[in-house]
Amino acid sequence: MRIKTGIGQDSHRFDFENHTKKLILGGVVFEGEAPLQGNSDADVVLHALCNAISGVTGVNILGAVSDTLCLKHGIIDSRVYVQEALNYLKDWRLCHLSCSIECKKPKITPKIAEMKTSLSELLGLEKTDIGITATSGEELTAFGRGEGIQAIIIVTAVSDV
Repeated sequence: MRIKTGIGQDSHRFDFENHTKKLILGGVVFEGEAPLQGNSDADVVLHALCNAISGVTGVNILGAVSDTLCLKHGIIDSRVYVQEALNYLKDWRLCHLSCSIECKKPKITPKIAEMKTSLSELLGLEKTDIGITATSGEELTAFGRGEGIQAIIIVTAVSDV
């Protein structure tokens, strides 16, 4: 058995002026919260996940591929970007995901179970193979001061080939 690890990070600023867009993290809507700036839904969790999968496959999805999907085809759902990234795994399969989110708000803990369900369905992982933690960062960074959200994800992939 072979093992690979990929790490991904993404961050976006809040868009306090946008009252039509929703805040989405890990495919879950956080009602009543300011959305994040971005061409897509700006789901920093799924964007960090794309980057982590790219770390395993060596194929960068965020950037040219996601920009084409978003700007050319109008696809703003970041789950589509993750599905595209998963297409490049070929003989590899994800077996674990660890996610750390830094933000002052919203409170992440009440939504962790829902986020695990969303990620489990998207990736075909058991919920027990997904870890999600959150920190306020003690206001030491822009994220801890409430200016945006950062997500860092590590994925582990295995192959029998």
